[in-house]
This record gives sequence, structure tokens and C-alpha cells, in this order.
Amino acid sequence: MKLAAAPISWGVCEVPNWGLQLAPDRVLGDMRALGVHATEAGPPGFLPADPAAARALLDSYGLRLVGGFVTAVLHESVRRADELASVKRQAKWLAAGGAELVVLAPALPQTGYSGTAELSDPAWRALFESIDRVAEIANATGLGVAVHPHWGTAIERPQHIERFLQETAHELCLDTGHIALGGADPLKVARDAGARVRHVHLKDVDGPLAARVRAGSLSYNDAVRAGLFRPLGEGAARIEDVLGELRKVGYAGWYVLEQDVMLDREPAPRPPEWIARSTAYARKHG
Repeated sequence: MKLAAAPISWGVCEVPNWGLQLAPDRVLGDMRALGVHATEAGPPGFLPADPAAARALLDSYGLRLVGGFVTAVLHESVRRADELASVKRQAKWLAAGGAELVVLAPALPQTGYSGTAELSDPAWRALFESIDRVAEIANATGLGVAVHPHWGTAIERPQHIERFLQETAHELCLDTGHIALGGADPLKVARDAGARVRHVHLKDVDGPLAARVRAGSLSYNDAVRAGLFRPLGEGAARIEDVLGELRKVGYAGWYVLEQDVMLDREPAPRPPEWIARSTAYARKHG
């Protein structure tokens, strides 16, 4: 199992006012203590803006960069040029830092992930055409693209994932927690996507809290504060079954440990117990 970490498991997030944003030395030091040797980049600004400096910092902790989570509003023509320019800047930084791929979340025009929307057919066509352009941008820098279904984005619900798989040939980031949160079965999505699973975000999800988010009776942010994302094996995302399916089909990519949290204080112990439990579970079942 190629195991990587992600700063969001320490509450480091691109959303304004998300919570306490820990310094890189705390996060990267905890990753090293867990015996993990790779990470995603975290939000812009978490690692140094100079990719050579970012690479040197990661090297000092025995870590390599595998990819970065990139959001862009791609279904609105008025935003397209600016959004693709932002993707291009981030792709160049990731490539220079030694990454392998762009993890692309097709965003909605909002701050954060609390709102949801259904795209029109023309907007879906514009989205898929724009993802084609993102792939061209990434490929020009030597990176791949994995499209990430995520709550509060254009690809959120089971029908959205099905449409993406049916109408494009792009590869998928299988985020077990967000797929389950949106109401899809992560195991079914893994089977449907097959060899198109390029990247995996491993997170578990609290079933009752997820149901309240889907029903609109609990906001996404409040659910995260209440423990929406659980250590692996302690939620409803069928993690063991998904890992078995991926082994069966010969998946050889990265498994990124992700557990989106909001922090109001410096977590103890070091590393935090939630990510330590998930790391142990992944090693046992992977």
C-alpha cells in the first residue's frame, strides 16, 4: 500500500474561517512520526510559494509530494478563463514540487462547501469541456488529473458521479467519505469506475450525521465540527470492502489518509489519535 497523508487531517483547509490552521512543522512532524513518507500539498500557502523551497521542506521531514487538491468553477463561461489560469499556476507549482497529479474538484461559485446545486445540461457540457482543458494543462506539465466528487461541488450525488463516468473518460479520485456523504456507495463507485480509479482518499463518515447533511437539516460545517468524518473502519463508508475491491483489481496508486476536521485548539497527543487510528487501520487492512 502506497500510503500518503493530507494536511486536512490536521484541520488545515482552504476554506476561510475553517478553524485553527496549524503550522507546517507540526503537521509534517506528525506525518513523520506516523511513518508516512508522502503527502498532498494542502491549501495554497501552507507550503512555501517557491516550489523548490517546498520540496526542500518536505525532504527535511522525509516526505515527498504526491499531488494537490485544486478547486475551480468550470461550468460557468464567464469564469472559465480565470479559473483555468489559476489551475495552470497551481499545476506548475505542483509539478515543480515533484507531484504526480492534480486532484480536481469542480467547484460551485461559493465560499466553502455548504451549498449544493444541480447543473443544467449546457452547464454539464461546459464542465466536461473544461475538464478536458484542465487535463491538457496538467499533461503539459507532466501531471495527471483525478476528478474528485466532493460535497458542495458540481459532482456530489450518485447521479452526478454516474454522469461523469458515463460521459467522460477522465480518471477518478475515489474519496470514500465524500462519495458516501453524497449518498452513493463507495464500493459500487469503485466497481463502476474500475481502472479509472487513479487516486484514493481514504476517509470514513458518520452515517446519521451524513443523512442529516443530505436532508438539509444540518450544515456541512456544523457536521464536520460534530465529527462527520470518522477514523477508518468506524463509519458507514465500507472501507474494508473498498480496500478489498481495489486490491482485487490491482489498484497501484496512492491511498491518501484524509479525515477533514476543524480545530479550535492545538491537538494532543502528537500525532492526533484520529489520524493514528486511521493509519493503523489502513496498514492492517491494506
